[in-house]
Amino acid sequence: MAKGADFFCLLVLFLSSVSAIIDDPQTKQVYVVYMGSLPSQLEYAPMSHHMSILQEVTGESSVEGRLVRSYKRSFNGFAARLTESEREKVAEMEGVVSVFPNMNYKLQTTASWDFLGLKEGKNTKHNLAIESDIIIGVIDSGIWPESDSFSDKGFGPPPKKWKGVCSGGKNFTCNNKLIGARDYTSEGARDLQGHGTHTTSTAAGNAVANTSFYGIGNGTARGGVPASRIAAYKVCSERNCTSESILSAFDDAIADGVDLISISIAPGYPHKYEKDAIAIGAFHANVKGILTVNSAGNSGPFPATIESVAPWMLTVAASTTNRGFFTKVVLGNGKTLVGRSVNAFDLKGKKYPLVYGANFNESLVQGKILVSTFPTSSEVAVGSILRDGYQYYAFISSKPFSLLLPDDFDSLVSYINSTRSPQGSFLKTEAFFNQTAPTVASFSSRGPNFVAVDLLKPERQWLVDGLQPDVSAPGVEILAAYSPLSSPSEEGSDKRHVKYSVLSGTSMACPHVAGVAAYIKTFHPEWSPSVIQSAIMTTAWPMNANRTGFASTDVLASTEFASGAGHVDPIAALNPGLVYKLDKSDHIAFLCGLNYTSKTLQLIAGEAVTCSGKTLPRNLNYPSMSAKIYDSNNSFTVTFKRTVTNLGTPNSTYKSKIVLNRGAKLNVKVSPNVLSFKRVNENQSFTVTVSGNNLNRKLPSSANLIWSDGTHNVRSVIVVYIGDYS
Repeated sequence: MAKGADFFCLLVLFLSSVSAIIDDPQTKQVYVVYMGSLPSQLEYAPMSHHMSILQEVTGESSVEGRLVRSYKRSFNGFAARLTESEREKVAEMEGVVSVFPNMNYKLQTTASWDFLGLKEGKNTKHNLAIESDIIIGVIDSGIWPESDSFSDKGFGPPPKKWKGVCSGGKNFTCNNKLIGARDYTSEGARDLQGHGTHTTSTAAGNAVANTSFYGIGNGTARGGVPASRIAAYKVCSERNCTSESILSAFDDAIADGVDLISISIAPGYPHKYEKDAIAIGAFHANVKGILTVNSAGNSGPFPATIESVAPWMLTVAASTTNRGFFTKVVLGNGKTLVGRSVNAFDLKGKKYPLVYGANFNESLVQGKILVSTFPTSSEVAVGSILRDGYQYYAFISSKPFSLLLPDDFDSLVSYINSTRSPQGSFLKTEAFFNQTAPTVASFSSRGPNFVAVDLLKPERQWLVDGLQPDVSAPGVEILAAYSPLSSPSEEGSDKRHVKYSVLSGTSMACPHVAGVAAYIKTFHPEWSPSVIQSAIMTTAWPMNANRTGFASTDVLASTEFASGAGHVDPIAALNPGLVYKLDKSDHIAFLCGLNYTSKTLQLIAGEAVTCSGKTLPRNLNYPSMSAKIYDSNNSFTVTFKRTVTNLGTPNSTYKSKIVLNRGAKLNVKVSPNVLSFKRVNENQSFTVTVSGNNLNRKLPSSANLIWSDGTHNVRSVIVVYIGDYS
């Protein structure tokens, strides 16, 4: 989750995760050995094979102490303690796709679902018979099973397709709502941090009336599909979220029979697909018809920080809603300044001395309100007021607190400097609704994606990167269920315990889209992961480019590298008209284009693969299109080939329309520019040719391709950009 993290905090997290992996080169480290799909031979015994590999490379007859995990239900591989030389031997062995360190991943509502158009109760159409058969697997920090959000009142027995277990540990009980739980941390599946409980209830929690954080944001907390079932997979302890645990959770969730996977966890920085546990797990889930929804990461507003980059999963950015939490600061001269925070403390109008400066002595701030330009805190101060440079969202603190925009903060400093005894106080936070269109959160990771690079370019003038993120969804100031064992501010001095709390992050956006995907699946159970993803992306609406209160350095804030295809629209996604379909063969061809060998891909796919050498990654049948241009001075031409499938009505005709964004100097041609369909499920192909010159170096140039039959508007984003954002 995002809690006011700046670049320094991100650097510390990154260095700590690296140090956790590489301690001493002489000691054994845990490595993940990925071996692709499970062989089809009935006599194949995965664990025996894994043990024999370890015996061979270590020279030891007993290797039980070496083997950490064995992946044997949905794909093939294991995690083991190896020296560097042993790792090198395993990597060279027949049947091994990749060997990579056991990396540490990071964990990344009353009003948000109304904002998305899914109203409470009978105000929105629900297919309850199918919804109660949908199982959402949540890979996270566990769950608080006693929460009202997971009560099974009114639920019948679990769906017959469910093959999982309730293995949550001591004093942990599942029910007909929370139908399964598994733990990979040795802590038990109970959520000690609140993160997993929050994300799970956001996706699929029951409707619980009169929930709030100490009266703030009061309303009915609920998930997008309240009648659906939940399976919790705990991979994150209070210390870490490891690759081997994440892969184990995917291995089990796929075999257990979940319909969707929501995982609000990211590696911290992008990895090649064969060395990213989430990308590996999501690939095998996709092959089994299970869509994985993943958070984009919280490393924004810096460019090229997107952490979830595989095209076979749906990547989600975080955006605001029409509700905000505001905390007023009342000065001694009667002036009121409005800042952001979730402040549950009521000072009863009492004013305290204000102290402003860069360096503080604790004795100088005791019993006073601390005012600082930089993030700081004090154990003895009454509260604090900070300057908000670019964040502009509210979070919880253990004491009275408010973030002021630069102009208001400067006004406060002027008051302090011009007053002999400056004083101030806080009012309790209030929630306000407005009609402002949503914007992408400052912390939400930005594209482009530099993992999917087209190396087979004939003219060697341009390369192709993924757009990413795919869509944006509510991820700012989300109220949802929480673990009573964790403090709401995550500060050691905060002894409060709550059942519902407010969090912000792409972690909160991810389960919103997981809930939308589940909602779509209740009306279209036969739709594949790519069809659901396409429906969500092509019906999303463009994000607002207005950036009030954000730093000028956030140059990508109003671009597709921040919001992807746009803001998710669950109602429109039920009836997209046309969709872009993908299956395993398409993704394998995409990997061929990235120079993966046929031998490696055969292991991943579990079947013979022949790479023709003619497949270009840019021609993956994805709902968005993106290209990076090397030389801005010369003219360029790039083409994209796509195929759409008619899911609308028979005998329909779609006409293409190009809408340029932000004054883009692009020439976009579509051939053919009219598509006629005689029947449902019919396919039609087209080519998009983009040309231009002298493009803007600071901002990507973009356009929207819209196919319309008068009822459906199927929108695909096209982005061309110059420069190295990395």
